[in-house]
Amino acid sequence: MKYSFNSHLFLNLVKLSAGIVALGFPVRSQALEEKPAKPNIVFIFADDWGWGDLSCHGNQWLKTPNLDRLASEGIDFQQFNVLNPVCSPSRAAVMTGNYPARHGVHQHFAGPDENHRRNMPDWLDPKATLLPRLLQQAGYRTAHFGKWHLTNAKIKGAPKPEVYGYDEAAVFNGGEGWPKAGLHDTAAHAAAFINQNKSRPFFLNVWLHESHTPHAPTQESMDQWKRLDERKQVYAAVITDGDKAVGKILDALKEAGVANNTLVLFSSDNGPENTSTRKDGRQQTDPDANVTGYDTYYSVGETGGLRGRKRSLFEGGVRVPFIVRWPGHTPEGVKNDSTVLTAVDLLPTFCAVAGATLPAHYTPDGENVLAAFNGRPLKRSKPIFWQWTGGKVEPDWWPQLGVREGDWKLVMTDDAKRIELHHVPNDRAEARDVSREHPELVSRLSKLALEWKATLPTSPNPECISKQ
Repeated sequence: MKYSFNSHLFLNLVKLSAGIVALGFPVRSQALEEKPAKPNIVFIFADDWGWGDLSCHGNQWLKTPNLDRLASEGIDFQQFNVLNPVCSPSRAAVMTGNYPARHGVHQHFAGPDENHRRNMPDWLDPKATLLPRLLQQAGYRTAHFGKWHLTNAKIKGAPKPEVYGYDEAAVFNGGEGWPKAGLHDTAAHAAAFINQNKSRPFFLNVWLHESHTPHAPTQESMDQWKRLDERKQVYAAVITDGDKAVGKILDALKEAGVANNTLVLFSSDNGPENTSTRKDGRQQTDPDANVTGYDTYYSVGETGGLRGRKRSLFEGGVRVPFIVRWPGHTPEGVKNDSTVLTAVDLLPTFCAVAGATLPAHYTPDGENVLAAFNGRPLKRSKPIFWQWTGGKVEPDWWPQLGVREGDWKLVMTDDAKRIELHHVPNDRAEARDVSREHPELVSRLSKLALEWKATLPTSPNPECISKQ
């Protein structure tokens, strides 16, 4: 009778449970009664970080252990595009879920004279439907740390971050009188915010400086790469600093106990900067970020074999890293080279994650791609459009319009006198123009691009122009 007491106790518990159920009181654990907390969202957006600037993408001399770890714990989407090959419009697309040209943002925000020569406003319209405001209205604590560049430090009267829906902010490349973040302070701000808000849902933009010029690597990272030649040493140190910032954010999530309930994404605003052939290695100063460092002679980032670089509508300018980790949702260690995603998809997808409702009057240019984040097959239903109004220097900076539909991508000049057509899955490097072989496809896609262009505003919103 060694086990008689436990058997008796077990029988009594069964009878007690049956009696409670019979009386209409269901037996539930506390865990089952609690509604799961809304997931946090952390979007890490690097600057000029090329598709090939990750060791998990095959780079032989740059090492990104924290990004490699993130990719091993989630999905590495290898066909993600931003909507412009420079920073400000690329970021406007993320914020609004619309093509940046719909808001008159065609190039980077500069001083008022230059903005107006480019037919641009002086800041992103704060009255637009905006990602942080939608999440704020859905109960999220919102913050933005690091680069802003949705206005310019030379602009007077630009709306401050709280007008866009942020509860907290510390930035560089922001407006006059804005709360400042130093070049290497961004990850520390983010970590503090995570710790302070671990008991509530939060949305956090962490927009890193790396690998934009001026290159200002820490001495620790420079020492780590002293075996490389000077140009590679500087660039490798900058990438290491950026990767360490990612590691600090991941560690902060783990230490706060919220990593398992946080959607983390890493991407870049465009492809790698063009490498200057100057050999004097001139210093460069960015007064808004309060930094002096190395210039573009040291910008030796890689596209991973993609054609073009920053300022080009070819893949090297607009296809960028995109890594997604969401424990319990994203499968681990997946390389997805088939799903086509783009920056305007983020707003509707984040809202779906957060349970935020899109306004009735708002039509996103992107689509909800949550199924892809959950590891399920997804075929996009909308084409992707690009417009570039900047310099058209040969060989790869001439396209002014682009459209991708399914596996086909067409780039063209505004007058359609120069066109290239590429079948992207079979021509990752866009090395073979097949426009002559598919005249009907060229006709249809070029017409689609020109019709899209005709829907865009022809002048900036006067409410978004500085009165200075």
